[in-house]
Formats: sequence, C-alpha cells, structure tokens
Amino acid sequence: MTGGVFTREVRPWLDTVLAGTAVVWLNAALTFYNVWPTLGIHWQGELSVEVAALLLLLTASNTWLGTTPPRARVALAGLLVLFVLGRYGEVTAPALYGREVNLYWDVPQLAAVTAMLIRVASASHLAALSAGAVAALALLYFSMHWSVRAIDAALRTHRAARRITALASMALIACWLIRWNIDDAPLPRFSIPVSRTYGVQIVRTFDALSTRATRVLPPSPPLASTLAGLGGEDVLLVFCESLGRVIDDRPTLSHALRPARSRLLAALAATHRNVVSAYVRSPTFGGHSVLAHLSLLSGVEVRDPGRYALLMTQHRPTLVSVFKAHGYRTVDVMPGMRQSWPEGAFYGFDAIYDATKLNYRGPAFGWWRIPDQFSLAAIDVTERQHRPRSPLFVFFPTVSTHMPFVPRPPVQPDQDRLLSPEPFDPAALAQSLAEEPDWTHMDEAYTRSVEYFLDVVSEYLRDHATDRFVMIILGDHQPAANVSGEGASWDVPVYLISSRAPILDALRTRGFRPGLTPAAQDIGRMDQLTAWLLAALGESRNLMAKAH
Repeated sequence: MTGGVFTREVRPWLDTVLAGTAVVWLNAALTFYNVWPTLGIHWQGELSVEVAALLLLLTASNTWLGTTPPRARVALAGLLVLFVLGRYGEVTAPALYGREVNLYWDVPQLAAVTAMLIRVASASHLAALSAGAVAALALLYFSMHWSVRAIDAALRTHRAARRITALASMALIACWLIRWNIDDAPLPRFSIPVSRTYGVQIVRTFDALSTRATRVLPPSPPLASTLAGLGGEDVLLVFCESLGRVIDDRPTLSHALRPARSRLLAALAATHRNVVSAYVRSPTFGGHSVLAHLSLLSGVEVRDPGRYALLMTQHRPTLVSVFKAHGYRTVDVMPGMRQSWPEGAFYGFDAIYDATKLNYRGPAFGWWRIPDQFSLAAIDVTERQHRPRSPLFVFFPTVSTHMPFVPRPPVQPDQDRLLSPEPFDPAALAQSLAEEPDWTHMDEAYTRSVEYFLDVVSEYLRDHATDRFVMIILGDHQPAANVSGEGASWDVPVYLISSRAPILDALRTRGFRPGLTPAAQDIGRMDQLTAWLLAALGESRNLMAKAH
C-alpha cells in the first residue's frame, strides 16, 4: 500500500477521532463541577448546549462560506477560554466562599488581594505563581485552539461529517429547549450555559451602575440610650474575623476548642465577670466583613456593596455618634488597613489606628502581619492607660483569624515585651512562622486561629482583672464554605462580657443565654442587635427598680 493510498484511507478516520476527542474535551471544559471544598473539578456527565451551538456554527460556516479563517479560529478559542474561566468561577466561588461570584464587586476585592499578596510574598513565590498562571492560561488557550481547528478540519474535508454534525447539533439544541421548559423530560442532562452566567454578571453590573443601585434605603432605627448601665466604663466592640456558628455546629471544631473555652471561662470567673451569648444572622458570608461592620454600627441591614456605598454617602446616626453624644472618646483600631480609608469619615471616630499608626515592629504573621494581641496592647498604652481621660468606645475588627488562618502568632503574657521589636521567643516564633496553609483541609488551621483569639481574650481579662469595662465580641461572618460546610447558615455568635448584672439581665430577656454556648435559635439579624445592645447598656439598677 503506497503512502498516498494509506493517507486517503486512514485520514478520514484520524480526522473523526481527533474531532470527536475535541468535542468531548470542549464539552467537559464547559460543564465541570467543583470537588467540594477544594479547587479541583470533576465532570458529572452533563452536556453543553454552547458546544452544540459551536458545532452548528462551524458546520454552517464550512458549508456556505468555506474554510474558517485563522483569525476566526483564534477568536473562537479566546472566547472558549473566557467561557472556561467563567465556568470555573461559577462553580468554585460557592464551594469556597458560600456565595455566588459578583464580578462588579469582587474584581476590586481580587485586585486588593493581589496587591496584598505582592507585598507579602517572596520574589521566588511570585515568580513561580505568575509562571504557573501564564502556563495554565497558555495551555488552556492552545487546547481550545487545537479543538476548534480539529473540528473545523473534519467538517471541511468530509461532507458526511457536516450533515451528521448539523443534525446532531440541532437535535441537542432542541433537547435543551425542551429541558429548559420541562424539567423532568426524559432527555440528556444539560449544564447551565456559561453565557447565562456572564449574562447575570452583566445585569448585576448594570444594576450597580444604574439608578436601581441607589434605591431608597430604609430609615435608621431610633439609636438612643442613656448608657446609664455602663457607669462610665469603657466599651470594647471586637469583631472577630471569620468567627461563625460553625465553632458550635461542627463537633470536631467544638471539641478542639473546648480547652480554650475552659480557659476563657476560668479567666471570667477569676476576674469576677460574666458572659452571655446568642446567635445573630450576619448580612454576609465568607467575606465582605465591612457589610457586617456597617450593619451593626448603623442599625441598617447592609447586604451588598451597593447598599454599603450608598449608605456611606448619607448622614446617619451610628453607635459611634451615640457614644460621642455621651462624652465617650471613640477609637477605631484597624490593623488590616494599610491604605487610605475615606469611609472612616462616615463614622466620625475621634482617632483611627491603622497599620501604620499602630507601629508594630515585630515579625510579620502572614498576609495580615499584625497580631491581634499586639493591637489590644497598643490601644492600652496609647489610649486606655491615660488618666484622667474620657471613657472610651473602641471598635476593633481583628485580623489574626482571617483566611488562610496561619501562621498563628504565639500568645505573649508579657505586654511590655509584646510591644517591643522582639516580642516572642525564637523557638515559639519559628514554630509559628513554619505553619503553611493547607488549602484542601483548613479546619485545623481555622480552629487554631480561633483558639488563639480566645486565649488572647483570656489573657486580656486576666491582665485587667481590676479594670472595669464591657467587652462585646461577635463574628463578622461564617468562615468560607470549605470550613463551614455546604449549606451552612449565616449565623455568627455574639458574646457580651461584663460584671454589671443589669446589662446581662437585659440581654437575657432578648434571648441571650449565660455562658459561651448560645441557644440554638438565632435572635434576629445583626442590624437588629444594635438597638438591643443600646437598650441593655442603658439599663441600671435604679432604672430597673422604677420599671418594677
């Protein structure tokens, strides 16, 4: 058999095999699902109507227009890459963060995370990450281009292939249309089109830019209180990053945190303080902590960045303004803030301690650098130890429990040393800095970071055994879904620590329970908690006596 004859006989079969392989690959690339809760993917046997549409388009092009131009194949390959990336974002974001992606709001967040990574990662790590990303995108593009070219070659040279492909594509599109209107039709399963995903993102972007994004916000609740129950004591409002209901709902996490809880309860007893706790529903999940911060401080539910941005343009009463009206000095402690924060003007804090102003000189711990224990100690020295002074309202969003949860700083019992350039023993420091995140199993790292936070609170209470203050601790949101689990609630715990019985009693009437384990049912939304806290802080024995 001569080479020419062999080529004529084998080539059709080879073209068919290559084109079939390309179709299978394209279909899998647009219909995969996430392997929860990892970055991995797998195929569940679904079909892509967009691949069927592509086959029909190439068939029509080769039948009526001739060979598909190289530039058109390049454009189709680029479009397919965008579709694959869109599919990956669609299925991965809910698995990791418990919510759908919103390009309009998430892209700026991605830019901020990228900038943070550039600041803290080594040059070699950045080079390896960049090279890996470029290589992955290049491989994806060339595989898409090869697939389009292989299908196009088979359609161009074989008339029978064009007929079969056209009929099969139209049949699949018809099946998809039937499926779209009749869910239980006995037809093949189709994946949600990626074009629909991008369409949803376009609509969301339009909504954010149009007048619909500036819809009228609800009025602020009446934020007022005598604060008589405080008796002039300081109030420390601590938002613990990623502290969610999962620490109670997941038996493995709850069991691992039992020793830290016991140490905290012992510190409370030793310093003659009590604690009550409850669950509230956060307006966010897995991220966007500022939505929780603003919801609590304003008493207005803020569930999306559009509402956040709009509320920031208005003059509203907040917890900050209430405390200022009663002569409190209001202080914001923001160790995670490394850039300008114009939103701070909305709240009207008397002082904002960002990462620069805190002046941490010790070793950096991961992306967020500054240990929470240092931030508390720094505010002690700069604000709370001054005498005489006005009472303080301190707002402190923590960072040490932020994903990826490691490295975890050591707990330092010596506050003076904590404020020095060498705050930790070399062995303990080396052990902490050696911790690396396991992105496929983050339960242990998350638990250890929460344990660190609880131990920091215990240490702070013991260091201030005779100091009178009220500490309010609450989570901003549940940790990402790879820790909190599929279908997790949006509940977060809130604890109020005080030695003032009237405040604690008032909260118990709202559904709070003594101890560190809240009742199973949440008591309401986070924005509703604002007025309840103010009412409780206004309670005093004299006021209670009058009520009776």
